[in-house]
Amino acid sequence: MSDSATTAKADVVLVGAGIMSATVGALLRRLEPGWSITLVERLDAAAAESSGSWNNAGTGHAGLCELFYTPDRDGSIDVSKAVRVNEQFQVTRQFLAYAVENGILTDVRGFLNPVPHVSFVQGADEVDYLRRRRQALSDNPLFARTELIEDAHEFARRLPLMAAGRDFSRPVGLNWAADGADIDFGALTRQLIGYAVQAGTTALFGHEVRNLSRRRQGGWSLTIRNRRTGQSRKLHAKFVFVGAGGEALRLLQRSGIKEAKGFGGFPIGGRFLRSANPALVEGHRAKVYGMPASGAPGVTAPHLDVRIVNGKPWLLFGPFADWSTKFLKHGRVSDLARSVKPDNLLSMVGAGLGNRKLVNYLLGQVQLTHPARVDALRQFAPSAVDSDWQTVAAGQRVQVIRRGKLEFDTTVLTASDGSIAGLLGASPGASTAVSAMLDVLQRCFPDRYQSWLPTLKQMVPSLGTALSREPALFDEVWAWGTKVLEL
Repeated sequence: MSDSATTAKADVVLVGAGIMSATVGALLRRLEPGWSITLVERLDAAAAESSGSWNNAGTGHAGLCELFYTPDRDGSIDVSKAVRVNEQFQVTRQFLAYAVENGILTDVRGFLNPVPHVSFVQGADEVDYLRRRRQALSDNPLFARTELIEDAHEFARRLPLMAAGRDFSRPVGLNWAADGADIDFGALTRQLIGYAVQAGTTALFGHEVRNLSRRRQGGWSLTIRNRRTGQSRKLHAKFVFVGAGGEALRLLQRSGIKEAKGFGGFPIGGRFLRSANPALVEGHRAKVYGMPASGAPGVTAPHLDVRIVNGKPWLLFGPFADWSTKFLKHGRVSDLARSVKPDNLLSMVGAGLGNRKLVNYLLGQVQLTHPARVDALRQFAPSAVDSDWQTVAAGQRVQVIRRGKLEFDTTVLTASDGSIAGLLGASPGASTAVSAMLDVLQRCFPDRYQSWLPTLKQMVPSLGTALSREPALFDEVWAWGTKVLEL
């Protein structure tokens, strides 16, 4: 039988069944209903890695409570990252509202629940920082609804669990954003993929992309292996999106695109404390973020969150860093070694030498016992009891290494000809998926993007506009989203 007879073809191939592939797949299915789209996932289910319900904290990151987004630079609070992340989240929020109105998403409460986002500090210096942070954001319409709380009685009324057993002789401060959300990105991913499959997308679960190479005629040839049978097949694609989490770096390296040269990755895992004790859950209906530990990256800032998974409320505290050479939770111990290439070796060595504090922090975290983790929780909930909490493993993240520096952000790579794109990094990741994937579409389909704009403007009415500079438009789209999403 000829190769052409055994090789399938697709306009678009999506590698990985996480929130990024699910998002770009839903966008393209809406924009180009006639295109053939194939999704390839090495595991047997969607959202089984970083997008999974228990592999992240479910915070719809909007810069409302994350103190590491607003660093104090010699007395001046830099709010630029908080504003940028919030703008990106507003894009996601509008798309979610559009998707609900148009039947793409059919179970709102299955993935989205209103939960206040709260910043928490203690000590006179940190309370002063929180005041200055609130002042720096007060004129921005995206943050105008937040409250500053310093009164102990009000603290106790809003956060009973955190107030129980607390010595209020030490000053405390809260920045309270009532319009935050808890998002089950696993459930959201499954709904988006379900819509795409019903609309004609082919999903290959239990299949792994082993190799990909450019075709002389244009586009890409992918070698795909069925992990159940061991059988391999070829798939030709005009466009490939690599949204495979930690596996994305390896595949982008194998593609040979020059844009991936020099990039490395450093894996960091996570663990959380989790409780379903009804008495505890009843006393804490918020996501409360504190300050990162000294020498620790911002993304490790401790937080005590309510999570709603399958309709049931839980409490989650962490993260506690973990370390493995795997690039995925279900990856291989050889992942890190296999990612080292001649073009990124010096960069990775430089990153290692320049992050000794991080290495020491990770070593300390790995050695923590369960009682030690609960003791850390007592900074938030002084009356915490060991037996109420269990330690659970979260997802595995791969932080980007570029030019000898470790970056804690999300990076989108696209080939110069727009035929392949991939996403590297982690935070804020899922919360800004729509903004990131619109960027991919604009960079990879410049000849079609203008014709897509009318439809994209229906999906995201503020597209191309900074809502922080357009208060009236922000109020309009916010009210629309609040009504549709029942927030």
